[in-house]
Formats: sequence, structure tokens, C-alpha cells
Amino acid sequence: VANYGVGGQYEPHFDFGRKDEPDAFEELGTGNRIATWLLYMSDVQAGGATVFTDIRASVWPIKGTAVFWFNLYPSGEGDYRTRHAACPVLVGNKWVSNKWIHERGQEFRRRCSLLESD
Repeated sequence: VANYGVGGQYEPHFDFGRKDEPDAFEELGTGNRIATWLLYMSDVQAGGATVFTDIRASVWPIKGTAVFWFNLYPSGEGDYRTRHAACPVLVGNKWVSNKWIHERGQEFRRRCSLLESD
């Protein structure tokens, strides 16, 4: 759970570990982040959108709504279109809860692929 007060923001980033950071989630023993579930736990009076910079999409924080996206292709390669940021909260507070779905434990649920684009 995270709280962003007035001025609170998060710079553009990826939720998956890139090839140049192979040990990003090593201490968890869970593997890379396959997908992200982001739940908005509060309304925000102004600002606070989640923006996906490469695809030019915005999701506004509305209490009880959520956004879900896959961070990795089935091949395990990162989807660089998932770069996102939390815009500054201008008025109010933004409460969110993240759930990351990791690689470990998904071996029999998520089919792999030899194609990088899958």
C-alpha cells in the first residue's frame, strides 16, 4: 500500500527487471514480475493519474477501480510499452495497492514461447 500526498509522484519506470539488472528481485526468490495489478483505494480531487508514456494512455484514480497489465511477453522478454509514471497529486491524497505477479509458481499456468514478440 502506498500513499501520495500533495506533490506525491513516481517517475517513469518499468515494473519488470531488465537484462542490465538481472538480480532485481533475487532476494525475493520469486523471479521477474510477469504482471501488475494496481488498485486505486481513494478518489483524487486533482492530478494523480497513472500514465503509460510510450502508448500515451492515462488512467485516473477512482476509488474501487483497478488497472492490470502484463509486464513480460510469454517469452520472458520485457514489454517496454509498459513504462509508466504516477503524475503529481495536485489536491487530495492518492492511496493505491500494488499486487505483482511473479514468474515463480506460474510455470504450469503461463505457457512460454520461443518468440520474443509473443
